Amino acid sequence: MRILIIGSLSGELGVAARIAVARGAILDHAETIETALRLLRQAAVIDLIICDVAHDIPALMAQLATERFTIAVVAAGAQNDEKGALAAIRAGAREYLPLPPDAELIAAILAAVSAEQPSQIVACDAAMRVLLAKAEQVAQSNATMLITGESGTGKEVLARFIHARSRRARGPFVALNCAAIPETLLESELFGHEKGAFSGALARRQGKFEAAHRGTLLLDEIAEMDAKLQAKLLRALQERTIDRLGGDHPVPVDVRILAATNRDLAASIDAGQFREDLFFRLNVVALHIPPLRHRRDDIAPLAQHFVDHYAALNDAGPKRLTEAALARLAEHPWRGNVRELENAMHRAVLLTGNDRIGIADIEFQGSGSANSSLSKDAVQTNPASGIVSLVGRRVEDVEQALIIETLNHCLGNRTHAATILGISIRALRNKLRDYAAHGAIIPAPHNGVAA
Repeated sequence: MRILIIGSLSGELGVAARIAVARGAILDHAETIETALRLLRQAAVIDLIICDVAHDIPALMAQLATERFTIAVVAAGAQNDEKGALAAIRAGAREYLPLPPDAELIAAILAAVSAEQPSQIVACDAAMRVLLAKAEQVAQSNATMLITGESGTGKEVLARFIHARSRRARGPFVALNCAAIPETLLESELFGHEKGAFSGALARRQGKFEAAHRGTLLLDEIAEMDAKLQAKLLRALQERTIDRLGGDHPVPVDVRILAATNRDLAASIDAGQFREDLFFRLNVVALHIPPLRHRRDDIAPLAQHFVDHYAALNDAGPKRLTEAALARLAEHPWRGNVRELENAMHRAVLLTGNDRIGIADIEFQGSGSANSSLSKDAVQTNPASGIVSLVGRRVEDVEQALIIETLNHCLGNRTHAATILGISIRALRNKLRDYAAHGAIIPAPHNGVAA
């Protein structure tokens, strides 16, 4: 993990930096917000920012949003500075780190950020073992690869697996979700831009190709890319050079490309939505991840893996799934694949009060769930609860109550709350900022719990 510290390292913030480095973090440093922004534009590989509250954190958050940097920010300041802590959280900081720093709290913050970057593959199913053997065999090459599979099967996890076993493992791994970036901005995200290239281009900014130099670039949801940009991507792959927006000369790049999609690209080609020449350029090696319902032997080990992970992350002690719970998991259709299983185990760890997770602790979400938390029968037999009790309330009020109550349930941990709510951490932060601006009391993380 790469951390950017903003502020002086001569005092307690320097102690926090040394603790983070001892925990395996790679450190970058900037004395001012302006210097930090210049560094971010030049090296788009920062995972976490820790900023001294002596600096203008609301201004930092606003500028990060303006320049589309989606990086977690932790504010750091005096332990008794409640006003500074509240202002930082309201501005969108994920956590407030009291100084002098606590090593365990820093470890929890790093663990929470790392949890958003899936990296470990658990595979017992025969088909998955064959797939991993093939991936490992070709990982040492520089060939482009096309990873396909339904949403939630773990395409990014497989991409990280390939990168870690490649000759580029010491280089950066950069992932870009092509569907998450507006079409008008995706070209800039890929290739970067010069100052003044378009409205809002305040300075030169490095794109993902340059950020992944001598490493691996994952282009997720590649089928969502506009046809004109597909042509520019094809040229970049062929020429091994990119052109920044507004630039006057090509920039050479040494990048290994992995592409991923949950679509049928052959059908997209037939429909005129995807270039056939780009497909052949990307599809040097094809890797297809089967859906979880077709790899039943992976369900139990994956479930226990996620239980162990989130129990450790929440300092909840060791927990095991009962045989009845495992049998119930094996019967579930898992339309959301591994991502749905992970979320179910995350909820189970948070909701259970025992060291054994049983059927009652597992909640499946979606209309087809067998034990959906709000069934028709429950509403009919108890009109004072469920949907009936919501009649007459505004949608905005119900949503705010749900979000704040979920955050309370998660002891202020925003990452966990966002997972349960099924929204992104960024969307959650934006909503909480709006609620705080209108006077709502936002639950702060409990001692020892990362936001």
